[in-house]
Amino acid sequence: MRIRSHRLLHDLHDAGGEVLAKLSVDEVSAEALLDDERRTAWTEMEVELAQDADPALLDSVEETVREHGLHRSGSRSKVARALTETTSILRHEPETPSGIEPGTAGSYVLDYVGRLVDALTDLDPAVRRDVPDSVHRMRTTARRLRGSLRSYRSVLDRDATAPVRRDLKWLANELGQERDHEVLRERLASRLRELPGELVLGPVGARLTVWDVARQAEARRRTLGVLASPRYLNLLQELKSLTATPPLRPAKAAGTPAKVLGKALRKEYRRLAGRMEPALSMTPGPERDTAIHQARKAAKRLRYAVEAAGPALGRPARRLGKRVKAVQKVSGAQHDSVVTRDTLRELAVAAHAAGEPGFTWGILHGREAAAAHARERELPQAWAKARKAARKKPPWS
Repeated sequence: MRIRSHRLLHDLHDAGGEVLAKLSVDEVSAEALLDDERRTAWTEMEVELAQDADPALLDSVEETVREHGLHRSGSRSKVARALTETTSILRHEPETPSGIEPGTAGSYVLDYVGRLVDALTDLDPAVRRDVPDSVHRMRTTARRLRGSLRSYRSVLDRDATAPVRRDLKWLANELGQERDHEVLRERLASRLRELPGELVLGPVGARLTVWDVARQAEARRRTLGVLASPRYLNLLQELKSLTATPPLRPAKAAGTPAKVLGKALRKEYRRLAGRMEPALSMTPGPERDTAIHQARKAAKRLRYAVEAAGPALGRPARRLGKRVKAVQKVSGAQHDSVVTRDTLRELAVAAHAAGEPGFTWGILHGREAAAAHARERELPQAWAKARKAARKKPPWS
């Protein structure tokens, strides 16, 4: 898929000349590269209010453009429209699956999965335009989707969803190259800014900039390559099929949420407890770091499972999700520090080879080690609260 867009921007002024809003007019063309090279083109407009502008202005603008024969777009994004009009990927809107009764376990799982599929599709153009935080959001959405398909294998047949789970894992891993670099870059830059000037010896900032530019460019090329790949386009097709004709296991899909979804939550909680308890009992070191990271992954899966079950199971599930999120946050901060220390050591080695002072790199490394130890001290308390929430006689116990 190749999409080209030419944008014209216009300011909308009041009688006094103050800018009230910006009107963008996009001339869009798209062509399919893998589907007989079909083409399409259209024009779309968007209005963005200036800060503190009256929201009622949007109604006036809409009324005006309607008088000139324009109407709201029925497509979620440029990419969604392009795919609909030039390929078979989104040619037809998914039909509501038959035989799914509202209030059943299956209805809650399908609603959650459907919202994630929509979110993933909507994020595509933002990732291509390199909108801040878009890569992170798409990666997290892919992980949520994969986690829900794994957690609720009793509702959605595991054999049928296995290819989708594999492709979602691939997508999240590929996007991780750019996202991980974003996190690391921001963390290193922040840590350097915190240092007093007298502690910064040598061209530390320049070396960070060179490292950032090289890694960022490579990560960006990789992300764009992923979105242009046949495997990614096939994943979009797989997700469309998943929501249009979900591979339900009828008995479980028709079951009560407390029984079916609750059983899945218990299983994910046992997985988390089975990893967290041993990790906390280990002595500090690389093996413990790895064990905490594995426990963090289990915490994510439980949290995502709770998100799907929360609307059905109510406050106890939301309480558990909140506590597990805290565990994930603390263990994630600890892991970020481990990764940052590895990168600092690599940068220090390169600086030493170039004859540059290693003093500042050592200070940054020491501060990261102290931060990791602080998070490790917080983790037992966060885990105790999560464990308490899981044992507080929830409706699925």
